[in-house]
Amino acid sequence: MASAAEQLAANFSFNNLGKSQELRNRIFFTLGALIVARIGSYIPMPGVDPAALAAQLAQQGGGLLDVFNTLTGGAASRMAIFALGIMPYISASIIIQLMTTVFPELEALKKEGAAGQKVINQYTRYFTVVLAVVQAWGIAMGLEHFGGQSHIVIHPGWFFRIGAVITLTGGTMLLMWIGEQITSRGVGNGISLIIFAGIVARFPTIIGQTLEQARTGAINPLLVIFFAVFTAALVAFIVFMERAQRRLFVTYPKRQVGNKVYGGDSSHLPLKLNVSGVIPPIFASSILLLPTTVASFNAQNLPGWLQTVVTYVSRGQPLYMVLYGALILFFAFFYTSIVFNPEETAENLKKYGGVFPGIRPGKKSAQFIDYTLTRITVIGAAYLTVVCLIPEFMFYKYNLSFSLGGTSILIVVSVTMDTVAQIQSHLVAQQYEGLLKKSKLRGARR
Repeated sequence: MASAAEQLAANFSFNNLGKSQELRNRIFFTLGALIVARIGSYIPMPGVDPAALAAQLAQQGGGLLDVFNTLTGGAASRMAIFALGIMPYISASIIIQLMTTVFPELEALKKEGAAGQKVINQYTRYFTVVLAVVQAWGIAMGLEHFGGQSHIVIHPGWFFRIGAVITLTGGTMLLMWIGEQITSRGVGNGISLIIFAGIVARFPTIIGQTLEQARTGAINPLLVIFFAVFTAALVAFIVFMERAQRRLFVTYPKRQVGNKVYGGDSSHLPLKLNVSGVIPPIFASSILLLPTTVASFNAQNLPGWLQTVVTYVSRGQPLYMVLYGALILFFAFFYTSIVFNPEETAENLKKYGGVFPGIRPGKKSAQFIDYTLTRITVIGAAYLTVVCLIPEFMFYKYNLSFSLGGTSILIVVSVTMDTVAQIQSHLVAQQYEGLLKKSKLRGARR
């Protein structure tokens, strides 16, 4: 039997890619859609002076703007039509998920399967519009007052505000539609791939800045080599942890129906080490950097004590890193409790006759799943905290003018793994169909 590495190499051979017309079409469609999304991040929003905005951002760099700029692929710093990015949709999806645990009507829809999920998706789209309008209005008002007398907005007033809301909201809805089209007609999760493309698009700039700092002596060239090795090791560590699972052994007892005996099999219930994904770092950084970003809009009029607080919780400061780590730990447990329901899982196992050895079905099984999930979430939350804090610590210690945060690396690695897995599944399905056709032909010849 071929090894796993040999099977993987066979599935990803160019010969197999050439034979799969459907997969080629899906890949080309995905690439085309991502190109459209990247083009939109360079189309400027009407009514904004790009030079004045760039000069003001250079003086007031850091904060929440850097986080949004990373997730939007630079569209926020250019104030393009896609400046809001896909974040309103992600926020709406998370809030709707939270609401399904509070409102029985939404919970009932969730249990209806595909039909109920279709209705929930429609609610998510409506809520995305609401969030996008609110955020776009906040950006329009902030731009009019950002930088004092720098005149970032050419003609302030209601006309600019309404135009900004329509432009930014329309850009977010277009990105949402592109993401849904990629998911249904392309390869991978469309929303994740849009964020992935935005982060990867900044890699050449980051590499160029690093090499320029090494050339001018701002950074020791040996540190550049160390950063490269460290990044490669961090990626390997993330891949290992994202694939890590705790498998709970499940047995199915034998049962007799008439003259036939069913069951008697065994399987595993896999629990991922990191159930919450990249949501905790995104939420933690957004909440922690929001006060400093808002304060930077009106830094001249802040009282002295508030300026001191803003300084201590600014990015790279020790207090910021302590609070950042604490928020990641909190959201890791909180979001895991939202997306994974031990009672529902135990009930499904009981319905199909599955039991954990030595544990009674029902409530005891749910308690066992919850106990196991809590223990592995401790490891997963610690892993997320370490991955996100180490780049922040290096940013603070070496005073780098750029930062490739742990959240960005997490997103890139996770999306890459998911997309590669989907491509592999398409290739395996294509090979399976080819084997079926060959067996039918052989049977017809005989």
